[in-house]
Amino acid sequence: MRGVLKSMLVVLCCFVASAKAADLIDFWDAPRHGGNSFNRLPPDQAYFQALRDYGATWVRLSYDKWQPANRDFLLGDADGYAGLAGADLTQLRKVLDAAHAAGLKVVIAPLSLPGMRWAQNNSNRFDDRLWQDKAWWDQSAAFWRDLARQLKDHPAVAAYNLINEPAPEKMAGLAEHAPAAAMRAWYQQQQGSARDLPAFYRHIITAIREVDPLTPVMVDAGWYAAADAFAYWPQALADQRVLYSFHMYEPYHATSAPNLARAKPYAYPGSVPFAGQTQNWDSARVEAYLQKPWQWAQAQQVPANRLVAGEFGCMRRLAGCRQYLDDVLGPLDRAKLHWAFYSFREDSWDGMDYELGATKVPWAYWQAIEQQLPDPLKRQATGEFEPIRKRLQP
Repeated sequence: MRGVLKSMLVVLCCFVASAKAADLIDFWDAPRHGGNSFNRLPPDQAYFQALRDYGATWVRLSYDKWQPANRDFLLGDADGYAGLAGADLTQLRKVLDAAHAAGLKVVIAPLSLPGMRWAQNNSNRFDDRLWQDKAWWDQSAAFWRDLARQLKDHPAVAAYNLINEPAPEKMAGLAEHAPAAAMRAWYQQQQGSARDLPAFYRHIITAIREVDPLTPVMVDAGWYAAADAFAYWPQALADQRVLYSFHMYEPYHATSAPNLARAKPYAYPGSVPFAGQTQNWDSARVEAYLQKPWQWAQAQQVPANRLVAGEFGCMRRLAGCRQYLDDVLGPLDRAKLHWAFYSFREDSWDGMDYELGATKVPWAYWQAIEQQLPDPLKRQATGEFEPIRKRLQP
């Protein structure tokens, strides 16, 4: 009888685990639309409620700008991981509770890992250590194992985005937006080394699954999550709860902050430098570029509901920004991909805060940053935000 009861208990546990797994991954079966939160102060429930009220269902949350207990938030020190910072974990849980109370799911998206400190927290220097020595892989795996153990049962968590915008290619001779054949040749040389991004992800996922077999994992493409950088991946990852994420800011020379500082900014639509040559970028060119991750996914039999545009955006003061957002969102929605715009009510940089319209922010915004005070500006649905707002509605 004892053996029978034990067998029944095992079956029941497996059934419960399967049901929970379905609940977690099934969130991503239908297209999910949300925003990015990269704020300097931990967001409160009112912040998340404002995003939810627009119709968003999820938020991609980064904590690396928050005040850490030690050198690096949650990590303690990216120069040597020795365990989660307890006070930081408490703060993260509080923010997750606030998101859950507002009805939003959260994707945790660290900007730093052991051996890879985010450049803005590293005197604007790119930190390549993670991609040079697999000892940092082990520390990163330990970090994610610890974090998954702590967060696996939190009702707000919808996925772990293992690292934001990895770039193992940057210091290793592969040009950004290189032809697919050149990317594949480069990867053949690097496969098995510390620059092998798919292998790195497999290493981290193995560690997570030791303590959390259920929570979906989100992985960014290489070269800062470029939409064309899945091209060298020979296959999808074996784990069946993986979401594949790319970011969309191309043509970067037009959509980014440095463009507005030029004497004559590049216009969108218009001729813009890209991949070493000048090209005409318009809705058709944007859609053709966005086909690249979808084509890779089809070749690897990855369904559309496992593809995510984890970030996209343009400088709100660019004359063509509204059209650009429309041109990006159209193909994403036609393909029924998940997406999260960059960014929602960012309190440390106004460049892509579309609720602010197309005007400059007042001095009070920058003064609040200097004094570490809450953002004082009121937001509203502007024309610049309209391409996103109308698509957030359920």
